[in-house]
Amino acid sequence: MNERTLAYLRGRFGDHYRRVDLDGPPDADDREWGYVPWTAGPGETYVRHNALLDLGDLSAFLARERPRHVYFSAGRYDDPSATTMAEKDWQCSDLIFDLDADHLPSTSPDDSYATMLAACKDALRRLLDFLENDFGFEELSLVFSGSRGYHVHVRDDGVQQLDRDGRREIVDYVRGIGLEFDDLLREETVGGEMGRTSPATNRYLPTAGGWGSRIHDRLYALMDQVREMDEEPALARLRAFDDVGEKKAETAYRFANNRFVEIERGNLSAHNVFENLAKQVTPAVVADANAPIDEPVSTDTNRLIRLPGSIHGGSGLVVRPIPRSDLDGFDPLVDAVPETFCRHDIVVEVTDGGELTLGGDSFTLTEREHSVPEYLGVFLMTRGRAEKGRE
Repeated sequence: MNERTLAYLRGRFGDHYRRVDLDGPPDADDREWGYVPWTAGPGETYVRHNALLDLGDLSAFLARERPRHVYFSAGRYDDPSATTMAEKDWQCSDLIFDLDADHLPSTSPDDSYATMLAACKDALRRLLDFLENDFGFEELSLVFSGSRGYHVHVRDDGVQQLDRDGRREIVDYVRGIGLEFDDLLREETVGGEMGRTSPATNRYLPTAGGWGSRIHDRLYALMDQVREMDEEPALARLRAFDDVGEKKAETAYRFANNRFVEIERGNLSAHNVFENLAKQVTPAVVADANAPIDEPVSTDTNRLIRLPGSIHGGSGLVVRPIPRSDLDGFDPLVDAVPETFCRHDIVVEVTDGGELTLGGDSFTLTEREHSVPEYLGVFLMTRGRAEKGRE
């Protein structure tokens, strides 16, 4: 990044901060603050161990310093400006989740920016299913990271005092790490009335929530598909599973057609073939349904996270808070474009061309000088794909 580009971006970030009024997180005075200034040359300078008292009024600080990146801590401290964690005297921490499209198993470097962000939004929905339905968390704040993913801040009282081990347990759960199939089942004793028969123990997958319910949904879908098939292809479909021979396949097929209600109830004991099938679909369920979060972020009680409403210095997009009810309609490539950068065109020298979509428009750029909407020029410059041209 040359000096002209650096000066332009720093100035325009400052213009943006003078036009907006950002709110800090709850208990902002008790948190550590950090930022990255605009500096020439490779690498970045990380300024941290600040209390808000050191920085002054947040809006005034942002307008004055015009930082490239801004962060605050998940943790609250007695002395947030102390230079060691021991001296800070930790009090409590929000639980933070970070989803990054670069780290998703379903994406590749060849995917477009829009495709990667769509995949990350799907992963966010899976994470929210765990947090809201499995854990019952209510104090959630959703934020577009400003670049390739999303952050979720959990501020329920029940998580604030959790240490790293406690947070690790939550991480393992949403990732499906160490999931034991037998631990998911519930048992129910049936039979044995009036002493005429011996009681039996049925094993059930739960149907009302949790990992057991997710596995049950997959088993249910499989058997619903099987009962709609003609017999021969249905039997072949079942025999494709390990340890399901002709006889077990026929038993399962007849059961699906005659007593499907037991499958709906999650009953795995009517014929042992169903427990076998449930175990075999479990790895695929975990792979498809887990939330691929950045695990160290969630276990770290001292983690710094981006300030919602600030600009991401690697994209020129806003770290945008998202009301829960607006998630489905949220488009980061439109809704995170700063209004400050939407008013005129600028000249940039593109050094890394290609196709991209931003601000609701599609662009094809070759490696030469272009006049482009400012939001696009800022995006290219902050990502190292262009330098500021002479107007």
